[in-house]
Amino acid sequence: MSKSNFFISAFIKSIWIGFIVGIGSLVLYVYFVSINFLGLFGPMPSLEALENPKSEVASELYTADNVLLGKYFKENRTPVDFEKLSPNLVNALTATEDSRFEEHSGIDLRGMGRVFFKTIILGQRNSGGGSTLSQQLAKNLFQTRSALYKGKLSKGTLGKVIFKTKEWITAVKIERAYTKKEIMTMYLNTVDFGSNSFGIEVASKTFFNTTPDSLKIEEAAVLVGLLKAPTTYSPVFNPDSSTSRRNTVISQMAKYGYLTSIKADSIKKLPIALDYNVENHNKGSATYFRSLITSYLIPWCRERGLDLYSDGLKIYTTLDSKMQKYAEESVASHMKEEQRKFFEHWKGKSPWTDEQGKVIPNFIETAAKRSDRYRALKLQYGNDTVKIMKVMKTPIKMKIFSWDGEIDTLMSPIDSIKYYKHFLHCGFMAMDPHSGYIKAWVGGIDHKHFKYDHVKQGKRQPGSTFKPFVYASAIDLGYSPCYELPDLPVTFPTADVNKTWTPQNSNGEGFTGEMFTLRKAMANSINSITANLMKEIGPQVVVNNAKRMGITSPLDPVPALCLGVSDVSIYELVGAYGTFVNNGFWTEPFFITKIEDKNGNVLQEFIPKSVEVFDEETAYLMVHMLKGATEEKGGTALGLNKYGLLWNGYEIGGKTGTTQNYSDGWFMGITPKLVAGAWVGGDDRCIHFRSMDLGQGARMAMPLWAIFMKKVFADSTLGLIKERFPRPSKLSVEIDCKRYKEKSSQHSDSLQQKHQQVLPIEF
Repeated sequence: MSKSNFFISAFIKSIWIGFIVGIGSLVLYVYFVSINFLGLFGPMPSLEALENPKSEVASELYTADNVLLGKYFKENRTPVDFEKLSPNLVNALTATEDSRFEEHSGIDLRGMGRVFFKTIILGQRNSGGGSTLSQQLAKNLFQTRSALYKGKLSKGTLGKVIFKTKEWITAVKIERAYTKKEIMTMYLNTVDFGSNSFGIEVASKTFFNTTPDSLKIEEAAVLVGLLKAPTTYSPVFNPDSSTSRRNTVISQMAKYGYLTSIKADSIKKLPIALDYNVENHNKGSATYFRSLITSYLIPWCRERGLDLYSDGLKIYTTLDSKMQKYAEESVASHMKEEQRKFFEHWKGKSPWTDEQGKVIPNFIETAAKRSDRYRALKLQYGNDTVKIMKVMKTPIKMKIFSWDGEIDTLMSPIDSIKYYKHFLHCGFMAMDPHSGYIKAWVGGIDHKHFKYDHVKQGKRQPGSTFKPFVYASAIDLGYSPCYELPDLPVTFPTADVNKTWTPQNSNGEGFTGEMFTLRKAMANSINSITANLMKEIGPQVVVNNAKRMGITSPLDPVPALCLGVSDVSIYELVGAYGTFVNNGFWTEPFFITKIEDKNGNVLQEFIPKSVEVFDEETAYLMVHMLKGATEEKGGTALGLNKYGLLWNGYEIGGKTGTTQNYSDGWFMGITPKLVAGAWVGGDDRCIHFRSMDLGQGARMAMPLWAIFMKKVFADSTLGLIKERFPRPSKLSVEIDCKRYKEKSSQHSDSLQQKHQQVLPIEF
């Protein structure tokens, strides 16, 4: 062999040796990375993690009729199946992010070669990336660049190489474990599109108010364009950049044959037509309900090792989407009008007054000290109230609530508190008395600006809406609705031996001396009759029955309880009134029927508590009593006829309630299949109307109930047909008052015997 041939042979041999050593070193390096040799490279995603990849999935809250109410999330993500992906979306993603997606096995060697040659050798920018969808999925799904996967060598440029290697290895494993459709679906379900939307399902709704299967070409191109940089190419915040990026995606679709050039050119000329709406807990239906139910769900999840905000639970509630919609509409229409009246009523004056009508000194300053802003400033300035109040009185930019929409304004925190104290608030709840299903729940006038829930959190004096507990206790002892008592003063001793208490009638006209049947007395809401009855049967009996009917709030067994002086909630009252309609059984109002995991497995089904309080006869007699408000002369609910609810085939019972100084207006209404209650008043008891004409429950609360029921009755799909309350086949107590008078002597004897048999119940 000649010397030249020897050197050529040696050179070729050295190249082969170098190639083989290089390949061997690469294989060995990849192997060492895959096993985390000596802890140098950091761990890889486990086989279990690859087989069961976990991403944060929003838990979803549904109505009984399967309408999505809202979500609980850290990252707002809802998975979608491949069959629900628009071909436009799949094509746009493939053309832009991984044109050889169907050909490679996780690593695109041609793409990597292009990047190496153009970016590294020629130094060109924007020459395209070499990462496949599988590699991007590995990075997104397993967070391979996080601290969890770092090793001793995971620093600087070498660390980046190691991370990239892990993504290659993981991508290959993903390709072996899943089909191309599954990889495409997982990718689109995990990526961040910006605007608090994670995954294609949420992104489609957020930007275009549509679903992934309905995305048009131009819409799909916008969303795929966002993947490069969600903020930079946001159609909301950077519309020009978004349009340019969208057109690049469309050009890619044409390049790879998914569109004709003519079609692509025509689509590029279209403007981006957004229907933008970012989901949050202040928007959508049943916002107060959703917030309050969280207090139940969080401990429920904690006990089971679940995360409400990331485990993709499906919570099915009792709410009816249509009734909820009607309730929210009714609150909005009625409260807007009430607020108009309230502003006019107090025009130029401060509504926070004492019982003498004088403005309460330092009321706003005291309220300010309870605000979150004041507490934050106190942490900053300590007890230096001068500095704190200086900040509190300095105007700043803010959005404030109004019934005509949010207002951008310049206002000091003190003035904003003063502004908000002028607003009336409300709470409304409707329930099926037989099943206990809560059908509608509106906790206030606007959840964004007023977080406090007035259905269950809020407790106020119920006024005359508590009277049915007194009458029910009497009926249960054998009294007839026709039993008569005189409208005369009733005096009770008090704890102070030198003082007595004599309740006055609410009409301000004193006592008439007229004899009233119990039914008419309750229908007319005569205080003296209720007080007389309370004196006959005793406060403890009333408390005992109210507790059986679901009133959990403290009730003082004092004579004044007959006029509703102990605070209760709408939630409690609606449940209690349901006892009358449900044949004497109190069924606990409840709001969840079942909870499933993200795979549809039922974790728990819920059954409400039910307790027999009265027999069927007592319950029906109380229904008959409550109907008196809509049937007896002078009944406080006769105003419902203004809304076309009376004397047209619907049977309705009700009870109004008004507290001292008109601080609270109530209405409780019953129908054969629905019981509902409404409260209206100021956040503080000192904020109220100053006249019975404006401040009584029949004016403040009853119209809200009426507007709601009119909508419900008009919707035939809800099944609230014209029907009568079911009546027992036989009644031992006479309700025909003419016949009752003829039997009054015998009735009195039996009543006395039954009364003597009642024993007190301790709670």
